[in-house]
Amino acid sequence: MIPAIRLYLLLLFGLIIGGLSAMIFKPQSSVFFILIFDSIILGLGIWDSQQVKKYQVQITRNPLYRLSIGRDNLVELLVKNSDRNAQIIIKDSYPLDFLVSTNTLKSVLSPNSNQTLSYTIYPNHRGEYNWGNIQVRQLGKFKLAWYDWKIPAQETVAIYPDLIGLRSLSIRLTLEATGSMRQARRFGIGTEFSELQEYNKGDDMRLIDWKATARRNRPFIRILEPDKEQTLIILLDRGRLMTSQVQGLKRFDWGLNATLSLALAGLHRGDKVGIGVFDKQVMTWIPPQRGQHQLSVFLDRLTPIQPVLLEPDYVGAVSQLVQQQTRRALVVLITDIIDTTASAELLSAMTKLTPRYLPFCIALRDPQVDTIAHTSTLKVDEAYQRAVALDLLSQRQVAFARLKQRGVLVLDAPANQISEQLVNRYLQLKAKSLL
Repeated sequence: MIPAIRLYLLLLFGLIIGGLSAMIFKPQSSVFFILIFDSIILGLGIWDSQQVKKYQVQITRNPLYRLSIGRDNLVELLVKNSDRNAQIIIKDSYPLDFLVSTNTLKSVLSPNSNQTLSYTIYPNHRGEYNWGNIQVRQLGKFKLAWYDWKIPAQETVAIYPDLIGLRSLSIRLTLEATGSMRQARRFGIGTEFSELQEYNKGDDMRLIDWKATARRNRPFIRILEPDKEQTLIILLDRGRLMTSQVQGLKRFDWGLNATLSLALAGLHRGDKVGIGVFDKQVMTWIPPQRGQHQLSVFLDRLTPIQPVLLEPDYVGAVSQLVQQQTRRALVVLITDIIDTTASAELLSAMTKLTPRYLPFCIALRDPQVDTIAHTSTLKVDEAYQRAVALDLLSQRQVAFARLKQRGVLVLDAPANQISEQLVNRYLQLKAKSLL
């Protein structure tokens, strides 16, 4: 039994009555009155809480199959009430390392009703985590005490990369393929023949198929689309620089989210996609394949991987790639760049890929550095911080300029925005047939 406010008020009322009676009668009799009155009230409170067992609510947690790192994931509890009004307080046993929208859920249910209560949880680490039992309190009929009990609901839940973002990206790519993609094909973006279509006003006259036009006595144009069955290779660095925290997640987690987003876009566009994860050596290699089943392979193989405090061997990773991938491919390397000196090996590795491959270097920038660099201040210590931030950004630009001079594509973006920008750049490359 857990006393309610009404029970405390009644006990206090008994003390007040006892104090008033002591002024009229003997003090001994007032003490006896208080003991009898409070004992009765406590007994009623215990009885009130125990009566809840006859009509206590039933609560189940909807299964948690896969949660996404770095996202607010919805957790739902289904409450079924009996034939009486119910006032309840629920506390779920979630992993304490994660942020939640609310610690407790409160509700008042009408008789014979069902209600879904929910909260959101924000995981900042991948892996497997345990949810425990559900703690429930239900107020008695006379609102004197709460009945408290636990509902067994233990389960182990896997925290995956950003599945919510992948789902949104999949919807976007599907809509583009059925809508704006058709518009793009109409204007002849691509090199691969798709179909013949009757000429409409505004179409590019350079795409007119004169043989089909002569055969059918009206103009027809050739519909082109971006090439398919090309090869996309993604190399993901899991070395020392990828262990730092950026916007609440490790830089590696942002890179892994970007890797999966780019892989999904490549598979949607009909390309073969392969992924390699490396530090001092290539620890994981998934050969390029087509088909949506490849995304499930990526999720299963890449989710358990964590970054390590080792210096990455860029040249070794690229050399192994060259041996395994002999045909031309778009090679995307996801890492971070400090300056030309610290990133000299990266510069050397990326230039080894030209001109046989199309190299693309992705750098995950810390947005906090941007904020510090572009915030004016009069304080001395903050001014020094700003000077360091500006110097870091300047040295990064020098390193990127050298990469561009050697034919390497570059994308430098905040880590928390990298996925969307990377997918957009890839789609632009496909549309321009640069691969």
